[in-house]
Amino acid sequence: MSRHARTLEQQFKIPTVCVAGSNIVGYATGYDFLYTNGSPIRYIALPFPVAGQPKSVHRQYIEGKDLLSGKQTMQAIVDALSKPLTENEKVKGPAPEAKPEARLLPPDTEENLQRLFKEKDWTDYAPVILPTEKRVARMLQGTSHKPDEIIKIVTWPGGARPLTVEKAAICAVMAGAKPEYLPIILALATSVPFGNSTTSMANMIVVNGPIRKEAGMNPRGHALGPYNDANAVIGRTFTLMSKTAGGLHNRVTAWSSLGNNLQYNNLCFAENEEELPAGWDPLHVQMGFKPLESVVTVGVGWSYISSVGSVQHLYPPHKLIRDYMKSLSAQGSSATILMDPTVAALLKNVHGFNTKQMLAQWLSQNVEKTAESYWGNAVVASISASLALQGLEPYATWKKLPEEALIKPFNQPQGIQIVVVGGKTQSTWFATDFRLGRGVLIDSWK
Repeated sequence: MSRHARTLEQQFKIPTVCVAGSNIVGYATGYDFLYTNGSPIRYIALPFPVAGQPKSVHRQYIEGKDLLSGKQTMQAIVDALSKPLTENEKVKGPAPEAKPEARLLPPDTEENLQRLFKEKDWTDYAPVILPTEKRVARMLQGTSHKPDEIIKIVTWPGGARPLTVEKAAICAVMAGAKPEYLPIILALATSVPFGNSTTSMANMIVVNGPIRKEAGMNPRGHALGPYNDANAVIGRTFTLMSKTAGGLHNRVTAWSSLGNNLQYNNLCFAENEEELPAGWDPLHVQMGFKPLESVVTVGVGWSYISSVGSVQHLYPPHKLIRDYMKSLSAQGSSATILMDPTVAALLKNVHGFNTKQMLAQWLSQNVEKTAESYWGNAVVASISASLALQGLEPYATWKKLPEEALIKPFNQPQGIQIVVVGGKTQSTWFATDFRLGRGVLIDSWK
């Protein structure tokens, strides 16, 4: 919001005022101004929440008071648009770079340093392994890359913070990683920071290729639970990198009301490639990588629904998966289904789905929900409604339909991913709305 306001004011000389919810206006006028926007933008703060409230409540917000100035809201907007800028508000140009932390801390006791790391919000609040120079140097033996090599410049949620190989190695030490995990962690670092918003967003990490065995990852029984060192620690490292180098801190740059428990290790697992039915390609091969290349893929989403019980022969699994997917938002036509190899075998051998793509195509054509349910999701409404207003299809047509009309919201089958994982002890699955990004090659980080 502030970025667009700055463009209107500085490039087009149009006076602008931003209206924000009380939950994030502190970020907008503080951290965002200091490290992202650089140009002071006048703000009006309304009570929160806004989405989902009836018009009568919205009218009360407008007729009430601006929570920043205490003035009647419309008067505050008029004043913000019309009053001359103060000297401090005439600042122009890019925001200054974030001030780097010192590379080394002075020596102290274990207890004091653990306390310091928590006070600085550098942890997930479980104990960490203190990253001494010796431990970090040993971790760096897991890669041929130089410690000061910049993996990326992190610009969200503000500032320009270089994430180096050494910084990633520090977080790997803190999480309890082994040097064998470091190439995966460095590839993962290209996605720092993880998904974050005012909603309860979470993340998914999928690893494919030979690195799964080299690092000792578990793609089989309890693959999604706390029963494997590599799965747990690699996923935890992503959290620590996102909080430190990524700059995500509660009530400063992270504002979710509920948060999401999955962010402790970001649902990190390896696909069970050995148990894929013939014709079902691993996730990374579907993305265009070679079978013997190692790849990590990161997804962002919200919903994670367990199938509860096993498949019964009276009702085939693809129909049950269809039924579960009706509960997903379908934002961007995205879904990721995590299924045990027994489910994959049933779908291939009994029901004729010879490829993952065939199953995705069937789900795309058969998952239906009412227009009311689809547009009732605030995330969908805030993004897809603007597409409908522009006349873009199918959203323009969907927006005109009666509430009870059925639509097929997963209209892009390529947005539905199937990942096989688990130990063949139960025919179960998870239906999720996670949207998987483009995989990152791990081999180049060895």
